[in-house]
Amino acid sequence: MTEENKATIELTDEDVKTLNSKSGLKRLISYDPLDLKKTIRYVNYEKYLEKLQEELIQVQNGVINENKKIVIIFEGRDAAGKGGAIRRITEHLNPRHFNIVALPKPDEVEKGQWYFQRYVNQLPKEGEIVFFDRSWYNRAVVEPVNGFCTEEEYQIFMEQVNPFEKMITQSNIILIKFYFSISKEEQAKRFAEIKNDPLKKWKITPVDENAQALWDEYTKYKKAMQKKTNTKYAPWKIIKANKKTKARINAIEHILSTVPYDNKNQELIQNFGQIV
Repeated sequence: MTEENKATIELTDEDVKTLNSKSGLKRLISYDPLDLKKTIRYVNYEKYLEKLQEELIQVQNGVINENKKIVIIFEGRDAAGKGGAIRRITEHLNPRHFNIVALPKPDEVEKGQWYFQRYVNQLPKEGEIVFFDRSWYNRAVVEPVNGFCTEEEYQIFMEQVNPFEKMITQSNIILIKFYFSISKEEQAKRFAEIKNDPLKKWKITPVDENAQALWDEYTKYKKAMQKKTNTKYAPWKIIKANKKTKARINAIEHILSTVPYDNKNQELIQNFGQIV
């Protein structure tokens, strides 16, 4: 057991009930050494997440019934937890009415097109939510840092992106922009975990391999991006993502708080972050 658990731990009846539940016992034996408090926190997180996912279904119902269009962008450094957050958000949604977009590098035809064109092709139709696992903001950070675009292409993007997003929002599309922020130490830790996991190590790319060495360059371009593109009509929501469970809850909170929909559970929303 951890030092925390070696000492006397006062457990409430509810804590004991949580630990004796099926999910509690499963989680408890997954920790080595045993960690009672961590187990309780995680099981409570899972129960709370389920309630939030029920609320997200209400959001989607409103989008479908009222023909709304929503774009949600997930940006952040490699291994920041963007994909994991998207999976929790979409886990119980109707797959016919949302789309997850993670575009590969552009082909030869796309390289000759207007930069935003292939992203325009992915924008939602009425009654649909589109989640971008990385977006047009590749050109704001990843591409210039790794030499995948010219300085001129970068500057053109930075001049066009705000008008582009203004056109999106003026076309009755709700645009939400997340930036998942992690520390250099946390990124290194996650890279090590991924490399040592035979089911996940395929995720590591040459770009990932250089991420730690290029940390300061990423920081420079990230700051320039956020300063230039944090507008009133398309603001950034910075998610502190060193703790994955907290990051996921905070992302869902922002979606539920931003998107108007009927029968919103205000009491639930007001209690965000109290568990994780």
